[in-house]
Amino acid sequence: MRVGIAASAATLLAAVAAPVAHADNTRLNNGVVANVYTVQHEAGCTGDVKKNPALTQAAEWHADDVLNNRSLDGDLGSDGSTPQSRAAAAGFKGTVTQTVAINPALAINNLDVINQWYYDPAAFAIMSNCANTAMGVWSVNSLDRSVLVAVYGQPA
Repeated sequence: MRVGIAASAATLLAAVAAPVAHADNTRLNNGVVANVYTVQHEAGCTGDVKKNPALTQAAEWHADDVLNNRSLDGDLGSDGSTPQSRAAAAGFKGTVTQTVAINPALAINNLDVINQWYYDPAAFAIMSNCANTAMGVWSVNSLDRSVLVAVYGQPA
């Protein structure tokens, strides 16, 4: 009996001590860019939204911040940073906007993301804005929270 309790305690401790589940979210991130392309073209846009490394870096910084600071759920970072200031710090020149998706589970998928943004008028306006021709997406996961941040840019 003591061995079973000790093993259960060790398993619980290991689960609690593992803050981030490192997964390769490349497919998810690329899928979000593809979904935004579709939304833009359904809105009448004729250009292509392209992945931008500086915007991806800004999205990564904020996704990590939101994952690790449970009080965050929008644009403002724990250090007071904004999507614009993070993008500028990453080297992007131009105007930016951002959408954030949070799922209270280990995983998040394209359907979760699109359902959160498509039916939110503010997020939909950002996604469907034809002027947003550059984009960076980053997603991170912990055992009980998944965060995806998309930063949209209008290059100067």
